[in-house]
Parts: sequence; structure tokens; C-alpha cells
Amino acid sequence: MVMAEGAAVLRRNRPGTKVQDFYNWPDESFDEMDSTLAVQQYIQQNIRADCCNTDKILEPPEGQEEGVWKYEHLRQFCLELNGLAVKFQRECHPDTSHKTPKECPAIHYTRHTLDGAACLLNSNKHFLSRVSIKESSVAKLGSVCHRIYRIFSHIFDEYENETFLCHRFTKFVMKYNLMSKDNLIVPILGEEVQNSVSGESEA
Repeated sequence: MVMAEGAAVLRRNRPGTKVQDFYNWPDESFDEMDSTLAVQQYIQQNIRADCCNTDKILEPPEGQEEGVWKYEHLRQFCLELNGLAVKFQRECHPDTSHKTPKECPAIHYTRHTLDGAACLLNSNKHFLSRVSIKESSVAKLGSVCHRIYRIFSHIFDEYENETFLCHRFTKFVMKYNLMSKDNLIVPILGEEVQNSVSGESEA
């Protein structure tokens, strides 16, 4: 929503806003964002601008604390995976089960996994602040990545084409060494991941 010169810009979708008019306000530079949620706001702004440009989305602003940057990206992945879970409900039924470690319908696995991730990421014990995070808490992010990555084995081509979510997640975990290349079983990036890993190995 663009307002008259000198007036404040309201960055909020008001009740009754049409879908095509969502987020219809000017972008802000990261330096202009003065909220404790600035990192989340910045990530979401870049996703809305071009979800295909994963390199830009994953590039932190200058001086940004890496632990907070990783934490906020993981929160964002969970938010978007909830959108995927909604789509699962139409396609994935309780008679479709995972056999190990115990039988669990895919839709239930997705819900349990995202609930568990949300509990950890919203824990005051480990993540009391969204401005500065202890290294011991940042170390827990890798295990969350491993768990939620399994959800991507059910991703729909249509959803991925709209969001590039699995592409972005794969690049994210490789960029910050949160998962081993051997565990990246979803054939989403192919040669692109191999080249990325080779480049990091030579560095």
C-alpha cells in the first residue's frame, strides 16, 4: 500500500484485501527495518520478490549474525511446509503409511514433524531471542533440518514449481553444512548440488 509522500507506509494486509493485492507495498532495505522481526521480514520480502532467486534469498545482509540468519530461514521453511501439508490433505490419505521406524501415514508424519520443529524453534529455553542466539542452540538446527527434509520426498511438482521450496532448502543446508550430501535423496538440484559441493570441497 503506497501512501502520500511523508505518510507512514502500512505494511499489513487489511481485512478484505484481495489476494492479488496482498503485500502491495514498497520494499524496504534491511537497514530500514527496525523490528526484532527484521530478519524474517527481509527473508519474506526477498521470497515475494522472486522465489526462484534462491541465491539472493539465502544471502545474508552485511553484518548479520549467522546463527540468527539460519534460525530465521528454518522458521520460514516450516511456515511454507505447512502450506504443503494443507495440499497433502487432498492427496495423501491415512492408508498410505511409512513402514519405518513405525507405521505412520505421510500426512500424520508431516504434521508430527512440523509440530516438533515448531516446539523447538519456539522454545524459550533454546531460542529466547530472535536477535542473538547461543551457539549451543544453533547446533540444534541441523537435527531439525534432517527431520523436515523427509517431508520433501512427498513434494508435488506443482508446489515446487510455484515456490522453489525444495531447491531453496537444499541450497540452504549445503551452504551451511547442516546436512550431508549423501542424505539429500530428493533429486531436485542434480548437477547444481554436485557443482556446489565440488566448489566447497576445493575451497
